[in-house]
Amino acid sequence: MRSLRLRHAIAALCVTGLVHPTLADTSAERATRLDTVTIFSTANALRDVAGSAHFIGPDELEKFQFSDIHRILRAVPGVYLQDEEGFGHRPNIGIRGSGQDRSARITLLEDGILIAPAAYSAPAAYYFPTARRIYAMEVLKGPASVPVGPRTIGGAINMISTPIPTSWSAHGDFFYGQNNSQDARLVAGGSEEQFGVLFETVQSNSDGFKRIDPNDRNRDAGYDFEDWMVKGRINTGSGASIYQALEFKYGRSTQDAQQSYLGLTDADFKANANRLYAATQIDQLDTDHTTRQVAWIIEPDAQPWKLSITRYNNSFERSWYRVNNVAGVGLSAILANPETNAEQLSWLQGATSPDNALRARDNARTYGSEGWQARGEYDLDVGPAAIRLTGGLRIHEDYEDRLQTENRYRMQDNNMVRTTAGALGAQDNRVGSAEATAGFIAADIDIGAWRFSPGLRHESIDLKRRNYASTDPLRTQGPTSVVESDVDEWIGGLGVSYALNSQVRLIAGVHDGFNPPSPGSTADAETSTNWEFGLRYEGARMYAEAIAFITDYDNLVGTVTESTGGGGNIGDQFDGGEAIVRGIELLGEMLLWEFGGGWRMPARLAYTWTRDAEFENSFQSNFAPWGNVLDGDEMPYVPEHIGQLRLGLEGDRLEVNLNFNYQSETRSVAGQGSIPFEERADSAFVVDLGATYQLTPAVALQARVQNLFDNEYIASRSPNGARPGVDRWAMIGIVVRVGP
Repeated sequence: MRSLRLRHAIAALCVTGLVHPTLADTSAERATRLDTVTIFSTANALRDVAGSAHFIGPDELEKFQFSDIHRILRAVPGVYLQDEEGFGHRPNIGIRGSGQDRSARITLLEDGILIAPAAYSAPAAYYFPTARRIYAMEVLKGPASVPVGPRTIGGAINMISTPIPTSWSAHGDFFYGQNNSQDARLVAGGSEEQFGVLFETVQSNSDGFKRIDPNDRNRDAGYDFEDWMVKGRINTGSGASIYQALEFKYGRSTQDAQQSYLGLTDADFKANANRLYAATQIDQLDTDHTTRQVAWIIEPDAQPWKLSITRYNNSFERSWYRVNNVAGVGLSAILANPETNAEQLSWLQGATSPDNALRARDNARTYGSEGWQARGEYDLDVGPAAIRLTGGLRIHEDYEDRLQTENRYRMQDNNMVRTTAGALGAQDNRVGSAEATAGFIAADIDIGAWRFSPGLRHESIDLKRRNYASTDPLRTQGPTSVVESDVDEWIGGLGVSYALNSQVRLIAGVHDGFNPPSPGSTADAETSTNWEFGLRYEGARMYAEAIAFITDYDNLVGTVTESTGGGGNIGDQFDGGEAIVRGIELLGEMLLWEFGGGWRMPARLAYTWTRDAEFENSFQSNFAPWGNVLDGDEMPYVPEHIGQLRLGLEGDRLEVNLNFNYQSETRSVAGQGSIPFEERADSAFVVDLGATYQLTPAVALQARVQNLFDNEYIASRSPNGARPGVDRWAMIGIVVRVGP
């Protein structure tokens, strides 16, 4: 049983949870601000929210022009990040101990729309919006995360795309750097009174910082990204009594990357952390993502209500071809026990093997998601209370289609030679799908210095998994089995804030945490009760907040994926029972000094102390990061300390920023006491630098250096062996702006 069920809370569930910013006076300004769908719109707006939330605006993102989403999110306390390939292209993001694997335990949105490949049936974020295309970000935790759902245990991240400009303008940049890396972005568009358009593209490629052992096929482990987006809007003129707009958005992104799941033994990592074994020469990831969206927005000038209806459709295809095992022995087992599996390891490293010894799998999958999302707001006064009611509906369906093949190879003097071609669908042939209907009613109630944000949401989910014979790739014989289940869940929450004075505000909240199971799963839904307590301070030169949080799991669920190192049948889920995560988040921003000549020195601190993150019962599982768990075991990949200190120096033309990032060591497998070396991800202190020099009002030079002091450390042991963080990576570029 859950320790708290707020089934009868008055309001605060919102399927989208989107609050449009205050409308500007002119039609063009008004339409443009509605073009980007935000939850809070600005950092200042969310400081009045009765819950924990953070906003990363365009000014912050431009300081470093990061293409790595992990580096962007280090600025937010309470966010846990597990590096994998060093670029952040396949991010592993968790919030308040939710678990990081492929960001599948949090809600991901772009412009308020679910953006994970299949948010209900297969939420692992093998697609993630291109970081350089993100205009701003919102991170929601605590009761503030309940409205956006469906996954409310950790929280939600909303990535905001570039809005249509109010005036005709263009912006372009080009960066070049180490490892033959190139990164370019172009944005152009504008608005007239009754229409607006925007075009944006990001083109990025690199040879990567790792090198594959000598072979005749490929030595680089880089990537090539293309991202294109077009937006359009038609709207009523300034004289209309009811403002209306139709907004269109179309985007497509492709990826060609030489990325592997195969890491290194500890000995090989120590000798050369940026090495990749010869067997990775065939590893290749190709993806293609398309998004389509149409929104109808209605807002009467003289009425206290507004309404938006959005139709969305997303599709994603991927083929990830890579070595999966050696003579039936998993990669994780080989690297964890190199002495026992010395022969298999030598074949991975390039020694000649027998025919069919190395098996490579094409993890080919197709995803789709589509739906309708509606939201309305109504403002009213009841006695001394000012109330904003919100309500709406999301009707959503998605699927994941697996049709996977496994080929077999011989290693011949450092070169992979295919010896047996596998049959299409012989490795995996199944479709998982979900249909969901979610409704909401919500309220923000202001009474004097108090704000109450109670809430209730409902999720009704139908899950289905159809399994097909491995000998029936065309699926003409129909499914061999069909597994169906349904989930009907009420999720409640309550956030409260109280303004002690004009500078200090107390906040507290409690809400139900919920993650639905996967299609075909025998596990229960993941559930928790989440608490937070804290305060915010805002002065003339300083902003600070301190928030304590508790995530009290009634049932923690683990999902077997390749990215966790396997340990069972891919897709299997395991009930972990009760667990607890407790911590404190600190955030501070202040102006340290102001000098003559317009110079200033700002500082910013984000810090998370996780006091506890442990299981509260004993159990056995085939989930690799857990294994056989004892009561009191610590959770994997939840470091005790995470922090970032930013120091800046800003002048009229020159701006320099340094990010000092620290993360304490963490275990890769659940356990107690000191962490065994072979299960430890290292503590890391990494400094990033960003600098901009304004040559003219329209032209600037910009540089960024990641890992300035070239620190070497084991960032992760999942999947399959020791994996490094990116080494020193410097890029320099030019930024040009045309128009206002």
